[in-house]
Amino acid sequence: MPAPRIRKAVFPVAGMGTRFLPATKAIPKEMLPVIDKPVIQYGVEEAREAGIEQFIFVTGRGKHVIEDHFDHAYELESLLSAREKTKELHGLLESLPNTGAVSFTRQQKPLGLGHAVLCAQHLVGNEPFAVVLPDDLMVGQPGALKQMVAAWREIGGGVVVAAEEKPREETQRYGVIAPGPSKGPITEVLGVVEKPKPAEAPSNLCIIGRYILPPEIFSELERRERGAGNEIQLTDAMARLLGRLPFHAVTTSCARYDCGDKVGFLHANLAVGLARPDIAPALRLIINALRHSA
Repeated sequence: MPAPRIRKAVFPVAGMGTRFLPATKAIPKEMLPVIDKPVIQYGVEEAREAGIEQFIFVTGRGKHVIEDHFDHAYELESLLSAREKTKELHGLLESLPNTGAVSFTRQQKPLGLGHAVLCAQHLVGNEPFAVVLPDDLMVGQPGALKQMVAAWREIGGGVVVAAEEKPREETQRYGVIAPGPSKGPITEVLGVVEKPKPAEAPSNLCIIGRYILPPEIFSELERRERGAGNEIQLTDAMARLLGRLPFHAVTTSCARYDCGDKVGFLHANLAVGLARPDIAPALRLIINALRHSA
C-alpha cells in the first residue's frame, strides 16, 4: 500500500526572538525580512512546493502580525490596483494560501518544541504531517521539504528528518543522530540524542528544522516528559518511536541559513541577494567596496 499524502504542515512560531531585541520587541522574529520577504513566507512557499495544503501556525502573544500577513489587505490591494502596480499586486496575492488553508493555535507556555507540536494535535488529526521551523531558511531547488517528501514515499512512511553535518563542538545545540546504513542522501537512524556534549555525541550528523512525523508522535508527546532544558523535546518523543516505525534522515541539497542567529540572518540576506539578478550587481559593488575599505 502506498504511503498517504503529506497534506499538513505545522509551523512553530511562538518564540520570543530575544536574540534579536530590540527589533523583535514589537515585530515577531518570523516577520524579519530576508531581502523583501519575511522569513516565515519562505517556509510557507517551501511547504506549498512540497504539496502541503493546510498550514498550521502555533503562535504566542504578540504574533497577530503573522496572521495579518497571510490575509488579504484590501486597502493595499485596491491602492496597488488603482496605481497599476501589477507586479507588486501579483507578488502580494501569490503569497497567500488558499481560503481556509490556514489555521492558528496558541502555545500558551514556552515548554519546548515538542509541546508546540502537541498544541497542533487537534488540527493535524490522525495523519502524517510536516513540521517546518522557519528560523532554518533552506534555499535550493527542489526545496528541502519536497526532497524529504520524496524520500518519505520511497521509504514507505515513518519518521523522516532533515540532517546536516556540523562541527563536533556544535553538537550540543542540536538533536544528534546515531547513523545506520546510508543510500544516497538517505541514512537510517539507529538512535538520536538531544543536545549531547561533544564528547558524548554519537556522530556529527545533526537534525535541522524540517520533519515528517507520523500521528503516533502525539501519544509520545502527551506523556509530557521533560528533557534537555527542562522542556518537552520533540527529539525525545521521536526517539521513543525507534524500532516501532521506520526512521531516516535526509541530507538535502539545499543551503541552510540559521535566521535565528544574527550572523546567520545576515548571511541569508547576502546569499539570497547575490542569487537575485535584480539585486546582485549592486550588492557585489557594495561588498567589494567594504572589502577594500576594511
